[in-house]
Amino acid sequence: QVPLVESGGGLVRAGGSLRLTCTPSGRTVNNKGMGWFRRAPGKEREFVAAISWNGGRTFYEDFVKGRFTISRDHAKNSIYLEMNNLKPDDTGVYFCATSTTHDFCLGYECMDYEGQGTQVTVSS
Repeated sequence: QVPLVESGGGLVRAGGSLRLTCTPSGRTVNNKGMGWFRRAPGKEREFVAAISWNGGRTFYEDFVKGRFTISRDHAKNSIYLEMNNLKPDDTGVYFCATSTTHDFCLGYECMDYEGQGTQVTVSS
């Protein structure tokens, strides 16, 4: 059982917004640095955003900077991705991931678990 579950994906028109949620699935892991990745149709998985264990540091790839916001709620052991001004190029499956060893993880290499993803489709 993967320890993370994503939700909140859907179909939206360009310029619209979605809020993705990543919550524990029931299996308990020590979530430290967490982040979001995405895989567009026919493309490799790419990193989107990351947040540190205490939420004090965030990182965004240039293609989402200013449009997406990552946040976390320790009480719920969850992270979120607020996506605004969506573009058709944002279409893809979005995965959340967690590192059990790094307080701030900026790539897939330091992540230990990921969820099964949620589909985001942006129409033009």
